[in-house]
Amino acid sequence: VAVLPQNAAYVIYTSGSTGRPKGVLVMHRSVVHLAYSQRRRLEHLPGSRVLQFASLSFDTSVWEIVMGWIRGATLVLASKEQMMPGDPLTALMNHEQVDIATLPPSALAALHAASLPSLKVLISAGEALSMALVSPWLDGRTVINGYGPTENTVGAAIGEIARNETINIGPALPGVSLYVLDTALQPVPVGVAGELFISGSGLARGYLDRPALTAERFLPNPFGPPASRMYRTGDLVRYLPDGRIEFVGRA
Repeated sequence: VAVLPQNAAYVIYTSGSTGRPKGVLVMHRSVVHLAYSQRRRLEHLPGSRVLQFASLSFDTSVWEIVMGWIRGATLVLASKEQMMPGDPLTALMNHEQVDIATLPPSALAALHAASLPSLKVLISAGEALSMALVSPWLDGRTVINGYGPTENTVGAAIGEIARNETINIGPALPGVSLYVLDTALQPVPVGVAGELFISGSGLARGYLDRPALTAERFLPNPFGPPASRMYRTGDLVRYLPDGRIEFVGRA
């Protein structure tokens, strides 16, 4: 069977903030785009032993899998019990010498930075990150804040975290464009909050058997080439003066 870039690679269900599950159709080309975007933005990082922390029912697992594939790295698998944040996960990561991991803030809260000496790169994603939580992890390792809806194939932007700076969701990944717009879909000035829209190679095809919802969330992109689309995230953000983006909340 010939597999084309525009064919669906997987359907993953997400409820977002609505509580009503909807299936997102992600194409093969979008997954490949994610892999090469990671390589371009994270190629200076070690990543030789990548933790597979997320369940396959959560799209962060795709981020972890392709991170290993694109580097020829080792993907560290374990049982649900070994992945329990706290002593079990600490023991696993130390035994397997994991040096890159993607963990949500709720998991970080159950771990101690000093107890994971082999961890060189920490990516936090899935929830809002606070400086109070992340501060102990900044010594001697690279810490990145990841942002992206399922509808943009896991990731849209990553921001490196530094002490005494505003936590940001970073600039866009390569091949992704971010627009901060008002209710009339016009760009807002730097520092002014607006809704985040995403376009580029990572966009999903749409929602499975939900054409009306697809049309509502995936809009024609007036800022891009003809026939291009942009995804309405429902997230409020603002541009910082240096070009990075700060997450404000849900619209």
